[in-house]
Amino acid sequence: MNKRQLGKNGPEVSALGLGCMGMSFSYGTPPDKPQMISLLRAAVDRGVTFFDTAEVYGPFINEELVGEALSPIRDQVVIATKFGFRLDPEGNRPWTGLDSRPEHIRAVADASLKRLRIDTIDLFYQHRVDPNVPIEEVAGAVQELIRQGKVRHFGLSEAGVQTIRRAHAVQPVTAVQSEYSLWWKTPGEELLPTLEELGIGFVPFSPLGRGFLTGKIDENTRFDSGDLRNNLPRFTPEARHANQAMVDLLNGIAKIKHATPAQIALAWLLAQKPWIVPIPGTTKLSRLEENMGAADIVLTPEDLQEIDAASSKIAVRGERYPEELGRMTGI
Repeated sequence: MNKRQLGKNGPEVSALGLGCMGMSFSYGTPPDKPQMISLLRAAVDRGVTFFDTAEVYGPFINEELVGEALSPIRDQVVIATKFGFRLDPEGNRPWTGLDSRPEHIRAVADASLKRLRIDTIDLFYQHRVDPNVPIEEVAGAVQELIRQGKVRHFGLSEAGVQTIRRAHAVQPVTAVQSEYSLWWKTPGEELLPTLEELGIGFVPFSPLGRGFLTGKIDENTRFDSGDLRNNLPRFTPEARHANQAMVDLLNGIAKIKHATPAQIALAWLLAQKPWIVPIPGTTKLSRLEENMGAADIVLTPEDLQEIDAASSKIAVRGERYPEELGRMTGI
């Protein structure tokens, strides 16, 4: 797989990374751990070098999974994890709030290093902006971890442009992670120009609309009782019916390109900027290989213009998050 550099001074990684959250929780009953260890190592064998996890995924067990799977091939991969939530030390969910106090960041870093079985975290994101802690203090805490050799690069997740600028002035931000896809194009309006100006890489999560843009979900789909999509406004049956128009658009282009809707959705993202690295998640080898095939699809300027013109006429229905989570984004 082709490589991309995450920002001006960031690491070189595979053009597509792998989001690991769903391997442990969030989309129903997760598969067996040995199966996911095998999938993670298969991803490396196929050229994926960038892996995304977080302490809150599980919590804790996703970092443990990634650590067990990738520690034998540590020198071949770049591992990103995150801090910023207040969690029960026993691992009981749900999280109880945000916490980006410097002392908490230091404690999370030490715990994540142990779970991941590594000496240095390649990319350490603030998972959500904490309105109670100045971002300058957060950046300073990560800067100290970088000086200590515990962290290589600083990242922000779902942060607004002013927060990014303030953080970057203290400790250069290597990458920003936010949702971005054909059905959530808002980052392209203000965020991407800012990142380009500052030389910061961009990591879109949920690049396939939490599975919707694959074309495998419709208004009649029934999710497992533990699937977070049951609680997302964009995934009500009514919203899925209305949003089918976006999948129909992708299907039409996919047939012309001899590809799948998922591959077209990912290829569109890759074509936006050379420093964008999407991290689609999956628990299936077949889907991993399908997603990786997107890196070989070339969308011409005419293709992109057609996609943008058609998608701009589709009014996506439903908010991304319920109100509580929605308040944590774009600060």
